Amino acid sequence: MTESKKSFGILGLGSAVPDKVLNNFDLEKMVDTSDEWITKRTGISERRLLEKDCPAYTLGVQAARKALDDAKISAADIDMILVTTSTPDYLSPSTACLIQKEIGASNAFAFDLNAACSGFVFGLTTAHQYLLTGYVKKALVVSCEGLTKVVDWEDRNTCVLFGDGAGAAVLGEVENSYGIISTYLGCNGEGSGLITIPCCYMSEEDKNKRIHENKRTLWMDGGEVFKFAVKILAQSCEKVCNDAGIDLDSIKCIVPHQANMRILEGAAKRLGIEETIMYTNLKRYGNISSASVPVALDEAVKDGILKFGDYFILVGFGGGLTWASALLRWCK
Repeated sequence: MTESKKSFGILGLGSAVPDKVLNNFDLEKMVDTSDEWITKRTGISERRLLEKDCPAYTLGVQAARKALDDAKISAADIDMILVTTSTPDYLSPSTACLIQKEIGASNAFAFDLNAACSGFVFGLTTAHQYLLTGYVKKALVVSCEGLTKVVDWEDRNTCVLFGDGAGAAVLGEVENSYGIISTYLGCNGEGSGLITIPCCYMSEEDKNKRIHENKRTLWMDGGEVFKFAVKILAQSCEKVCNDAGIDLDSIKCIVPHQANMRILEGAAKRLGIEETIMYTNLKRYGNISSASVPVALDEAVKDGILKFGDYFILVGFGGGLTWASALLRWCK
């Protein structure tokens, strides 16, 4: 008898957000905007901010420890740490190395991955490959973002959107036919100029896009990103379902990147599904880039939305342009 292929999935989840809250009424005092304007266009009411001198990786440490506790394993059991971030505190060392040190995962190799807001699903898929080959037995994927450190607080089109946070997942072997079923990754570099955060170099085009004195900030063409996101979110969900031979009607929950409520509404309409199938916490946290999917997933599980055996989709989209989706079957 041929041994069946092993299955791998999520053993534990954790998330962390800063205590400091910035709501829409606070923003009214900072830029020319209003609670009504922000809510109507984005669905966001508040977001969380790191304190000025607090590094973002500390949120990743908190989320990682919670995920390990949830998985009921120690940091020494982890073979691999993969951190996704668009806002590392250092270019070197990697955020993954900083987190490895803080949680005491001395047996793990560690590295960072940047796929912008699609990062967590990219990280999940990458770690899955290491698990499938047998190179590692347990992996820790952490998505850690400090977007408020790079926004232009004079630009009302972007500063109202972003927040800080981190989410983490421990991956390992699960019951056969559960866990990660199908994944899909994509990129269109032709759209790389639609969302940018300069670092060691800045083109004249990027300088000219930023009208305020602080040039090393996040810039986004919101209209073009909106059109891309609605289309690719729907296509990505359909792709992983089709590849797995699973009907979309069988999906209990979709956990999307939390960018804009109108994007999620538009994608739901394209998919022909009820908006309630899409789990959202956008109202409370805003857009926390790659951390938005794992933070939302952690909360969805805590809210009791997912039960053993349920099919669900994780889907991200963002700068690069990148997109990613994963179909899983809940195994806890």
